Amino acid sequence: MSSETITRDDGAAQGSTSSVLHLRGPILLGPEQEIPEAWVVGGRMHHERPELPAGTEIRELDGFVLPGLADLHCHLGIGDDGAGTTLEQARRQALTDRATGVLLIRDAGSIIDTSPLQQQHDLPRLVRCGRHLARTRRYLRGYAHELEPEDLPAAVTREAQRGDGWVKLVGDWIDREAGDLTPCWSGADFAAAAHAAHAAGARITTHTFDEETLPLVLDAGFDCLEHATGLTDETIRRVAGAGVPVVTTLVNVDEFETYASQGEAKFPDYAAHMRRLRASRFERTRAAHDAGIPLLVGTDAGGVLGHGIIHDELDELALAGLDAAAILEAAAWAPRRFLGVPGLEDGAPADLLVVPEDPRQDHRVLRDLRQIVLGGEVISRR
Repeated sequence: MSSETITRDDGAAQGSTSSVLHLRGPILLGPEQEIPEAWVVGGRMHHERPELPAGTEIRELDGFVLPGLADLHCHLGIGDDGAGTTLEQARRQALTDRATGVLLIRDAGSIIDTSPLQQQHDLPRLVRCGRHLARTRRYLRGYAHELEPEDLPAAVTREAQRGDGWVKLVGDWIDREAGDLTPCWSGADFAAAAHAAHAAGARITTHTFDEETLPLVLDAGFDCLEHATGLTDETIRRVAGAGVPVVTTLVNVDEFETYASQGEAKFPDYAAHMRRLRASRFERTRAAHDAGIPLLVGTDAGGVLGHGIIHDELDELALAGLDAAAILEAAAWAPRRFLGVPGLEDGAPADLLVVPEDPRQDHRVLRDLRQIVLGGEVISRR
């Protein structure tokens, strides 16, 4: 860790000596809001040219400017083999994500304590979720705290204290006796978990593939849905009415054929179910978007999937029928509003990307990053 870095202060490091930048935009403040130029001084955005000492060196950056991309379902600290990593390996994972333009990560469950990464000003802003909470023997081995219903509220309270205002519950998984996906908890269990999280000042999200789980977590008052491959016409209406966001993980859902093949010999019903969920993934995502459900980009990087795959997820959203503006909303502006993290408003931390063309017209230009600016420092350039 750099000796000049004290802590992350709303996106900028205290004690760092940030450059003065002149952003000759346009500066994309939102889907339909832009300004022609901005300045970065002291690691923060200025919409008007500030007074600067005579002789101040100003670096000019040209191109379309947008907030750094967000990955709201990312696992720092879980290796490719599903085991916990070292903190240094988790740091390298974060750097891999940063290189693709991801400057905001909500960790959706980690085996190790990644809080020290929040003190490193050259890494994306990290919002931690603690460790997965799962039913005994109903999740990937080694990933989660496994427990029974009577222990769930206390576990939720504990994880709420360990994370940054988020708790992650595994809502459904394969039930070997049933031979298919089923909810891991009763409606009363889900309600108790949500109550415990909210009482602790946290929000709660759930991993859910199965159709039957969604009404239970909606009744319980969950704040977010991960994957949500089991959305139906009825639950799409309910989710939209409640304003609960869905975190897309379409790259992972595309892997359902692999999971189906692995389990087909013993669990043919499960395999067929997973294939149906995969086949409907684009239709379901487009229907959710059209119904007004807030979509937030997540990759599920870590574990089975490697890091640095944000652009693959954006491509999947395009295949689902979302236009470039909607993709950019799901990848940049909406996640920041949802997490309460600033964008590019006046005075905000300068965590931004510079690209050569308008990403609202074609999301693929986000692969062509001219600059990545984090806390006011240009940290990567082609």
